[in-house]
Amino acid sequence: MEYMTSYPKTVSFLDGLMHRINVDNKEGLEQLHIVVKKNFEELLHIFKSEGFTKVKFEHKQPDQIGHGLNLKLKKPWEMHVRMVDLKKGLIGIHAEVEVSRDYLQHLFSQRTPVVYEIEEILKKYQIEYNIWHDKIKKNVKTIVDNYKVKLSTPSIPVFAWKPMLFVIGTIGLFYLWKYINTI
Repeated sequence: MEYMTSYPKTVSFLDGLMHRINVDNKEGLEQLHIVVKKNFEELLHIFKSEGFTKVKFEHKQPDQIGHGLNLKLKKPWEMHVRMVDLKKGLIGIHAEVEVSRDYLQHLFSQRTPVVYEIEEILKKYQIEYNIWHDKIKKNVKTIVDNYKVKLSTPSIPVFAWKPMLFVIGTIGLFYLWKYINTI
């Protein structure tokens, strides 16, 4: 199952500067951030009402507020959202789509930042937002055109790691029991 999305390709800023979003083979797409003037608890409530759940294990980013959130999409994809404190009452929302944490391939799979999916949620709840370019340190005024992004399903079938742990644990217990009985 592939995941298709769009992502800003060329953006302009209030001062008229145009910028093309970089893509490279190692880092992928240059990440844009959505910035809102809301408190964390209110945003958390909104995302949870949209079906997002708290992430249990994650690599926290500097200035991250609380735990990240994830939303299951079509198998095997999920959207991962982190919120960071930008000071001055602003919260930055970082979002990406990746293979779900339920699968072993999450550790080494392709992922991509997303903007439009978060915009849609914010518009639904009538929350004002800006798109921020962190390297240039400016708000995006206009999105001129978009990349079409296609995330391919991993070539190796996805393996759910939780059932694998149960099977390995069960086999380990049988061997332990056999060992203890032979002593």
